[in-house]
Amino acid sequence: MFKGFTLIELIIVVVVIGILVAFASPQFAVTRERALDREARAAIALIQAAEKIYRMEEGLYYPSPSGTETSIPNINNLLRLDLPTDATGWVYSVNSSAQQATARRNKPGGRAYSIPFNSDTITCAGTASDPCPP
Repeated sequence: MFKGFTLIELIIVVVVIGILVAFASPQFAVTRERALDREARAAIALIQAAEKIYRMEEGLYYPSPSGTETSIPNINNLLRLDLPTDATGWVYSVNSSAQQATARRNKPGGRAYSIPFNSDTITCAGTASDPCPP
């Protein structure tokens, strides 16, 4: 005689797995958001460090003489970085006039992180729909 699982046992297993997924899904979203935030802050800190080196070598900040650059391939090329060029949810910009690097969330009303070239303090500007994390 075949000894397998009964229909009731299979239903109980499916229900238990469903409950576990229901508890894990919100935590996964929070963890993913935190990781994306850390990625953005790390990227603008790298841009800031590269801008300091660029200024020591060239005598001015990139883009020169003044302006804003948002093209990641251009930023990578001239500042000798290797930032990801795929869509990670953030738009990076370098502003030599304001002397700061910014990472803005790639969605309407998204928050933004910025760091001045002459400071190590990263600030967050949140919105009602996308507030800064605590």
